[in-house]
Amino acid sequence: MTKKYFGTDGIRGEVGVPPIVPEFMLRLGYATGMVLKRHGKANERQRILIGKDTRVSGYLLEAALESGFSAAGVDVTLCGPMPTPGVAYLTKALRLSAGVVISASHNPYHDNGIKFFNGKGDKFTDATELEIEAELEKPMGCVSSDKIGKAFRLDDAAGRYIEFCKSTFPQDLNLKGLKIVVDCANGAAYHTAPPVFHELGAEVIAIGVEPNGKNINDHCGATAPAALIAKVKEVNADIGIALDGDADRLQMVDQSGRLFNGDELLYILAKDRLEQGKAMGGVVGTLMTNLAIEVAIKNLGLGFERAKVGDRYVLELLQAKQWVIGGEGSGHLLCLDQHSTGDGTIAALQVLAAMQQKQQSLNELLDGITIYPQVLINVKTNANYQWQADQKLNAMVSKVEESLIGKGRVLIRPSGTEPVLRIMVEANQQSLAQGVPRQSQGKSAFSFPNRYPPHSVGYLSRVSSFDL
Repeated sequence: MTKKYFGTDGIRGEVGVPPIVPEFMLRLGYATGMVLKRHGKANERQRILIGKDTRVSGYLLEAALESGFSAAGVDVTLCGPMPTPGVAYLTKALRLSAGVVISASHNPYHDNGIKFFNGKGDKFTDATELEIEAELEKPMGCVSSDKIGKAFRLDDAAGRYIEFCKSTFPQDLNLKGLKIVVDCANGAAYHTAPPVFHELGAEVIAIGVEPNGKNINDHCGATAPAALIAKVKEVNADIGIALDGDADRLQMVDQSGRLFNGDELLYILAKDRLEQGKAMGGVVGTLMTNLAIEVAIKNLGLGFERAKVGDRYVLELLQAKQWVIGGEGSGHLLCLDQHSTGDGTIAALQVLAAMQQKQQSLNELLDGITIYPQVLINVKTNANYQWQADQKLNAMVSKVEESLIGKGRVLIRPSGTEPVLRIMVEANQQSLAQGVPRQSQGKSAFSFPNRYPPHSVGYLSRVSSFDL
């Protein structure tokens, strides 16, 4: 069954445009509360946690959600600005029924969204989201006055989460002698990530730690690493760490300013676990994971499986395979032996532990792997566009795939959070990855106005969007 509101990572959109409006959030809180009560133990009061990032609209949506939950007879605990993985941890640690995060992750401040965690710290399943959507179709009610939910505030939320992050770093190691630049994207980790690395012994230079409600992800953080690269070079730091607005994504930079994305860090994490003698089985990537990483991981003797794009699908496949390491090139990295969900701060700590244990740089840990160049084209579409039925597009895809046999691949997928079709061309040579789109003629997913030519930055190019 197709979902009406939930995408690949909760509900997301522009603030002030349905469904990201107070009236819907009120009903969403009520509907979710009713679903939680339906599946909870009889006569046991449901309790949920609400955290948010630093967007100014968070206050608006938080109040509406809180009222909706209270109307359903569910108690609410507010923890204020908190990384998404922090909400997942606290929900599990406090034995709560569910956790709610108000965030649009890496999107600009004028967007916002909602995502949910169950009591185990896992994201809601598709089945649960469909049940909530069904409840949304019913009229909203309100419990009797004696059953209205209460609201509480968790004052030590940040401290609890900081200690949890530190506990995932090996006891026999520390970060003394390392100068680390941490870019918190003016987001939820502005008050949690820098103390984690500082208290483990590092000299920390923090940037992106002055949120004003409107500057989240604004030329900073994991999706805009230029600021981090410049700062690392300026202060001659040993390493740079970039998180996104809700701190579930990670990118890292070495002393030279070389950027390491999620795919490369995934290999480093997998290899380190293997060398420690930990049970691995295999690694989960996504449809977008670079082919070079798949080949390298298989050369380690590990299995490799691809999930649909989205960290929730990586998690589901990891759980099905009973593996512990997975992730995406975007920087969502899951270490299930440390946390139940992707956590940028904890993933960075695992990479730093490998560096300290072996006294090697990021580049040395990567074993000289050469990443296949990729060109990613973002195509704006209308709401009803079905690319599978576009004969011209599919004919061109077939032609491109024929030219890349044994040398690369083409991947087409719709975004789960916005009306955009993402088209990726990957090849073992940069000239091939760039050249295929340029060879196309006419208006299609592979041909676009000359002002938007494909190009590569590192191994990945994000080309400006255009309309179909």
